[in-house]
Amino acid sequence: MFPNSSNLGRPPFHPKFQQPSNFFKLPLNLSPTLSHQQIVDAQFNCQNVDLPRTLLSGNLSPIPTQSLSYGNGSPIRTSTSTSPVFRGRKRLSNEQNVPLDVKRQRFHSPYHESTVANQTVPLPDERRYSAPGSVTPPLLHVNYAPDLVRSVPPFREAPFLEPREITLPVAKDKLSQQVLDLFQVCQQQSCDLKKKELCRTQLQREIQLIFPHSRLFLVGSSLNGFGTRSSDGDLCLVVKEEPVNQKTEARHILSLVQKHFCTRLSGYIERPQLIRAKVPIVKFRDKVSCVEFDLNVNNIVGIRNTFLLRTYAYLESRVRPLVLVVKKWASHHEINDASRGTLNSYSLVLMVLHYLQTLPEPILPSLQKNYPDSFSPSMQLHLVHQAPCSIPPYLSKNGSALGDLLLGFLKYYATEFDWNSQMISVREAKAIPRPDGIEWRNKFICVEVMCH
Repeated sequence: MFPNSSNLGRPPFHPKFQQPSNFFKLPLNLSPTLSHQQIVDAQFNCQNVDLPRTLLSGNLSPIPTQSLSYGNGSPIRTSTSTSPVFRGRKRLSNEQNVPLDVKRQRFHSPYHESTVANQTVPLPDERRYSAPGSVTPPLLHVNYAPDLVRSVPPFREAPFLEPREITLPVAKDKLSQQVLDLFQVCQQQSCDLKKKELCRTQLQREIQLIFPHSRLFLVGSSLNGFGTRSSDGDLCLVVKEEPVNQKTEARHILSLVQKHFCTRLSGYIERPQLIRAKVPIVKFRDKVSCVEFDLNVNNIVGIRNTFLLRTYAYLESRVRPLVLVVKKWASHHEINDASRGTLNSYSLVLMVLHYLQTLPEPILPSLQKNYPDSFSPSMQLHLVHQAPCSIPPYLSKNGSALGDLLLGFLKYYATEFDWNSQMISVREAKAIPRPDGIEWRNKFICVEVMCH
């Protein structure tokens, strides 16, 4: 199924977290119960999280906490003795085995169109997730100022709309129940998102000392509805409306950000490193929340894709559990690590959405076809956050259980999808002919980027 993954991948899960039986290896043989250590992992540093009572058996001792703060920011609570295992197992294994200067996996689309960032995404007064707040930066003059011909326009307040609440599907068989149990334990909790948002808010204040008109966005799995408790944080720094040259200008901007982190924020930012990939990033770890972050510059497509995926995530109740279990299955079988040439999480999400679109009785539509105005590449950024709440739920006649959908996903890509001649397209809600361009040669798997 993945011809380039036989000798690639990352080490398997730490033995402490590994099940004695194979994880979704046919025949499926998952244990219907969860170990005490998994429950402790799921509860770590998270307050007021309501998981099913059947999953919370055992006496859990409280974790001693101390008060820390970001610079001059407000104090937050964190553990006094954080074990390295809670830094995120995927990131920890990568740090031990993979050099930092590696090219990250990228997917391109033959239907590329340039987009322009016109506005920033507004935030509410209370729940400020994902987008910049109205921060007034201190006056500070620096020697370098980039050529911001048209800087990001002033911030305009508007309510951040949360997606509708959806009820999880009812499990009628053992495998479907196991999928739901795994989802409930591993899905990102609200406290995980709040930690990332607090870090984003403080970092934006610091970065605006260098680029006063910039805005910092939380993007990726942390906000698109498909995050897990171990998901890292992806940040996009928007410095101006026009696209930036990723090879020169973006690297220079990130080098200034990295230097700023090293000189002013060394107390709570650990190991900031500039990775000179096709899309350069600064990688760092927040010492307070123990979250790993990747920060890029002006990746506007990533902002648009975040809210498009968020709409898909809450469009149908079976989407999020199925995506999460496929990501866990791929990680267990060492095919979910872009730095080693296998699939990144974004591609796995698109593969699941494509499969749900191509069923004889589809479970998902093409949002870009059905609602072109809501997902137009020319839509101003201060409006894209409204899409997840403006699209009505999709009522499918397909009543397949989660277990059946998981097996169907594996069968579709193992026996039905033609990897040699087809490309996965969520935009078209079908498999489309594989392009003939030179950039697609010698590629085993072709996935079309959703936004252009």
